Amino acid sequence: MESHISEASASPSPHPRNAGNESPKAEETEKHFHEGCPGCRLDERNKTNTGIPYLNFVYIWIICLTSSLPIQSLFPYLYFMMGDFKIAKKEQDIGFYAGFGQLISLQEPSVLCHRAYLLTSMDGSPALIVFNTLFGLSTSYWMAIATRGLLGLLCGILGPIKAYATEVCRKEHQALGMSLVTSSRAIALVAGPAIGGFLAQPAEKYPNIFSKGSIFGRFPYFLPAFVISMLAAGSCIACIWLPETLHLHGNEKIEAIDEVEAQVGDSNSEGGKAKVSGYTSTKKLLKNWQLMSALILYCIFCLRDTAYLEAFSLWAVSSRKFRGLSLTSQDVGIVLAVSGIGVLAYQLAVYPFIAKYFGPIRPLRPAVVLSILVLVPYPFMASLKGLELKMLISIASLFENTQEQRGVANGISVTLMSLFKGVAPAAAGILFSWTQKHMTGLLLPGEQILFLVINSVSIIGLILTFKPFFSMSDALKRS
Repeated sequence: MESHISEASASPSPHPRNAGNESPKAEETEKHFHEGCPGCRLDERNKTNTGIPYLNFVYIWIICLTSSLPIQSLFPYLYFMMGDFKIAKKEQDIGFYAGFGQLISLQEPSVLCHRAYLLTSMDGSPALIVFNTLFGLSTSYWMAIATRGLLGLLCGILGPIKAYATEVCRKEHQALGMSLVTSSRAIALVAGPAIGGFLAQPAEKYPNIFSKGSIFGRFPYFLPAFVISMLAAGSCIACIWLPETLHLHGNEKIEAIDEVEAQVGDSNSEGGKAKVSGYTSTKKLLKNWQLMSALILYCIFCLRDTAYLEAFSLWAVSSRKFRGLSLTSQDVGIVLAVSGIGVLAYQLAVYPFIAKYFGPIRPLRPAVVLSILVLVPYPFMASLKGLELKMLISIASLFENTQEQRGVANGISVTLMSLFKGVAPAAAGILFSWTQKHMTGLLLPGEQILFLVINSVSIIGLILTFKPFFSMSDALKRS
């Protein structure tokens, strides 16, 4: 994007054909700027306007927040929803179906990063508002699977919104744009569970407001979906005012990869006209071991964090006869919301200073060790009750979730992240269901095996942060 800005900044010669004294660079600059191109116009605007584009950043923040709410709101009530569908023959099988209900919510990754894509891919698009609303109106497991699957399929916004946040502003403001994306997702960790936990089953929780004969009584999980759909509609409207960053030169669409190709061509061929194919670029990325080791490390922790959220949500609401905590969806919503507040405070107030002085990897290691230690006493909390249990599980979950601040590369990492985030709930659901069927007769009780497996993934991730697998100095140089 910077190459387009610098090239577009030069004024074209009034007599292009009289260009005896013009340099080839000036001719190339003139070719690259197009008056009718929205991307070029944005580059010119960013060149002259040095201030922070607050309004665009607010729109991006709203879009990113609402796109994160559907998945975060689901954890507190998913177990109860699967139980109401009566798809499981035994209570121990509920976790199995809950995990596969999240597996089909895989987000489709994409490297596109312009407004037209945001309008069609975000949760706030009309199609996604419909699917999210229909999910809340689901009367069967398969209807929930279908609507949730379509919702996840059309919701690949994480990669594009990060790229867009850097394209819509000047280079010196890109860090602020990325921090807004991060903070909005952290706030979703607070708002999502609160919406799901407090608004699910409203006729049971608030009988004076919602009668059992009302639509919210007949469809107990419609209210949280409806609220999120309304918020998504607002973000869809906000998306309309976002400027287009896509470069349209005639009938051509100049994507971000063209900048890389042009730069490589400038250094490797006369006149800067050589092109590097997408296949060659991808092959070079795959051979970059420092980058790939960082992506694998991130995906391991992504798998662990998502599996933990799924397993914790199922275990917390499961019956005490299976050594669960018998919490309500509202209780789980409060616990996860408290954890989200911790994540938000950590990301905004603590992590930037830690990363500045120690880098992203060194603080990760003690954080992983802490999360392993915090998870060890989880199975023994089933012996607690009342306020003591809720306070202890909230504090423990807060420490667990504040370890989620991981470094993330864009592009390929978004693809892998979506895959691992889709597999994790299914794996956690299957494991949770299996452990409930094997509470005794094994080396360890079932619930201890559940959290032991999650800790094992953390240990693998911890090992992968050391040499020879991970070369920290090289990775940091390329970040």
